[in-house]
Amino acid sequence: MLRIGMLTSGGDCQALNAAMRGVVKGVCSKRDDVEIYGFKDGYKGLIYADFSMLTSKDFSGILTRGGTILGTSRQPFKLMRVPDKDGLDKVEAMKHTYHKLNLNCLVILGGNGTHKTANLLREEGLNVITLPKTIDNDLWGTDMTFGFQSAVDIATDTIDRIHTTATSHSRVFIIEVMGHKVGHVTLHAGIAGGADIILLPEIPYDIKAIKKVIDGRSKAGKPFTILAVAEGAISKKDAKLSKKEYKEKLAKRKYPSIAYELAEQIQKETDKEVRITVPGHTQRGGSPCPYDRVFATRVGAKAAELILEEKYGYMVAMKNGETTKVPLAEVAGKLKTVDPKCGLIKEARMTGISFGDE
Repeated sequence: MLRIGMLTSGGDCQALNAAMRGVVKGVCSKRDDVEIYGFKDGYKGLIYADFSMLTSKDFSGILTRGGTILGTSRQPFKLMRVPDKDGLDKVEAMKHTYHKLNLNCLVILGGNGTHKTANLLREEGLNVITLPKTIDNDLWGTDMTFGFQSAVDIATDTIDRIHTTATSHSRVFIIEVMGHKVGHVTLHAGIAGGADIILLPEIPYDIKAIKKVIDGRSKAGKPFTILAVAEGAISKKDAKLSKKEYKEKLAKRKYPSIAYELAEQIQKETDKEVRITVPGHTQRGGSPCPYDRVFATRVGAKAAELILEEKYGYMVAMKNGETTKVPLAEVAGKLKTVDPKCGLIKEARMTGISFGDE
């Protein structure tokens, strides 16, 4: 009997269900003696042995469904070694659940924090395979993560819709896109949506440079300006602060987010009307786009191949258009950020897009 545990951890996104479906279909196409244990709400289900027995039928008809049929939750890696309120050792509890169910392996779908815990479980002797899930596309070792393209499509659609009202009212519009630490979604959606200014966490901005772009557009007879801003965008002044100092400043910030702080600064500098749009969690929701459905199915099938070959301790990745495996030890704790000198940034600058830094 092949017993597989499965869980989805961290923030939800499109194509989680499609990826799980790919794993189950791949395994069940080769073997009949398969038991699937779906742990509810991420690592929480593994810790407290909260699971459901599933069959291949449970994974039918979910290719196009957003979210996750297993539910998810955030379990910070830094707290994994900290006992819960009842004194329970979480790591030992996860190991106990794994061995009690006599699992052959765990399939874990998640982002950076999820992969750190998955690698911890590998180090503790469990058989683990992970799949690269995050709208941020910031997992090291893979060219792409599922959920990313769907989020880009939604953010781009938002920018597209803002264009018409921005031109009608000659306003400055700020679209705040998800991305606290990295700006991959903002960069791609900003270019695709024709944003005039793109602000990323990786490229600190100067309000004077933003003013220069807005004034320049007005002089050229273009009275509106669209900014695609990552929620983790940071000014050059704030970028000079230590991590601790910046956290303290954010804790005291009177604005709900960076978009509102920028709006106030732009209005003072340019005397322009500024409006803010925050698509927020719509970027995580809804049906996965066709690209993500294909991508998630492919990495799910590759995970099934690794399970059948008993090759554990890997994250399934996509490199140069082909699925492959990357050792979990090489992935955990590493972040794939936007390189300010990459070709995409250079090409965007060539088309006149400003990154608020010059």
